[in-house]
Amino acid sequence: MILDSRTVRNPPESGGRAGYDGAKRRKDSAVYAAVDTLGNLLALRVTAAGARDRDRVAALAEAVQEATGERVEVAFVDEGYTGERAEAAAAASGTELDLTKPPEAKRGFVLLPRRWVVERSFAWAARFRRLARDSERLPETVAGLQFLAFACLMLQRLVNVVAQSP
Repeated sequence: MILDSRTVRNPPESGGRAGYDGAKRRKDSAVYAAVDTLGNLLALRVTAAGARDRDRVAALAEAVQEATGERVEVAFVDEGYTGERAEAAAAASGTELDLTKPPEAKRGFVLLPRRWVVERSFAWAARFRRLARDSERLPETVAGLQFLAFACLMLQRLVNVVAQSP
């Protein structure tokens, strides 16, 4: 599995659910997702953007193990998921964190192995107009719409495979 998060812009109506994102200097929501190596959504959490990535490892790892029947052993993560607490939280659910770092002599954009899969999944979800911005009042609604979008994407892939087979 691959873990990552994305920040989604909030309107003022979202109220106290939005958190301050220091990097972007505004109040937003964060969508934390766990996808498999094909980009299919396994687990999702919606929180305020002020939360740190490493604090969400336990909830995502437990949700993934529940969804897959305790079959996931390795989670590919970026540098936001480092630390002993994150590793211990993942180990409690039987998952090992595999940190994917950019090379030392990085210049410009570098495609990281396995990490691009979750970024591609976020891009797929962002094509759905309702998910481009977070205009919902409840985080459960946002999570439900994300799952609905990924179900549509998986059905489209299935239709493409069936259409190509002889």
